[in-house]
Amino acid sequence: MVFRLGDAAHAFAGVRLWQELGLPAELLEFKPVEYGWELRLPRPSVHRMEYLFDIADLGPRTDPTNPRTVGGAFGHHSWLPLPGYVEPAWLTVSPIPSTLTPLTTESPVGPVDVQVWAPEGIAPMFELPLLLAHDGPEFATYAGLVQYAGAMVARATLPPFRLALIEPTARNLWYSANPQYAEALTQYVLPAVEESYRSRRPVLMGASLGALAALYAEWHHPGTFDGLFLQSGSFFTPATDPQEAKFEYYAEVTRFVEQVLTATTAPSTPLVGMTSGATEENVHNNRVLAARLAELGLDVTLAETPDMHNFTAWRDVLDPDLTELLRQTWGGADGTGAGRVGGAGA
Repeated sequence: MVFRLGDAAHAFAGVRLWQELGLPAELLEFKPVEYGWELRLPRPSVHRMEYLFDIADLGPRTDPTNPRTVGGAFGHHSWLPLPGYVEPAWLTVSPIPSTLTPLTTESPVGPVDVQVWAPEGIAPMFELPLLLAHDGPEFATYAGLVQYAGAMVARATLPPFRLALIEPTARNLWYSANPQYAEALTQYVLPAVEESYRSRRPVLMGASLGALAALYAEWHHPGTFDGLFLQSGSFFTPATDPQEAKFEYYAEVTRFVEQVLTATTAPSTPLVGMTSGATEENVHNNRVLAARLAELGLDVTLAETPDMHNFTAWRDVLDPDLTELLRQTWGGADGTGAGRVGGAGA
């Protein structure tokens, strides 16, 4: 791979490539050339790559020669598709007509804002399956979660369902194995949604710390959720993640993960789907956790994708990975199937 930046006068003091791949720093420095700056890298082991040009004294910038940019929680990045990468087909499917309704619930952690996506024309008291999403508004903006929901129902891949987009106001505090947030979610937010919209078979999804918080909520309030969809979960342990030791809630996170890893029985057995980038840092702790949950008798799948820790990576595996978990949990496309039958898998 060759990256170039025009600067014939060499007004910049230096240029470095920002990337998620964990490449050694000495490989990321651009070299001065006649027209400006150039960097040559071996092709990375991903099928798409997000990056920025970090210009000395100016900071990170998107690549001015590359029109492809993607939004995320930390701003816009340039990105490159590599051979074999294909965006999800559901991005171009016309979704069903729908509504998006705000709902605020008072709780032990303060007000929790939720947006409820629902198929248009179905009365709130008509019972439908329910999917709840941590970081919901960001998942809708950066990972197309609302488009995914509308497309899956439009194609009859999934039965009509409702989607609750949960917005955190203190994300790291709420999602880092916080018992008050778990109580707020299970005892206040979910009942408030179910009071306004008759629901069944709730499934909870989250990414990174949001995945950790999802597992924590079900572990400490067993039987609340029929399924968990955990993407790139921050399941830190001292053995796999010493580099995270400065994270302010590292002790809380590792204490909970250790509780799961040393448990002799699981408090409940929801269906669990997990995904992770094959080369991201969290893949190691995800492998450890998935293996342990399977040993405890949970039906667990872990899918690894050739991407990193970002919303596009999480978006690209919603179908088939989330789709399959929801179909197993909720039954057939009409929503009336028996759903999954218990059992353990790896």
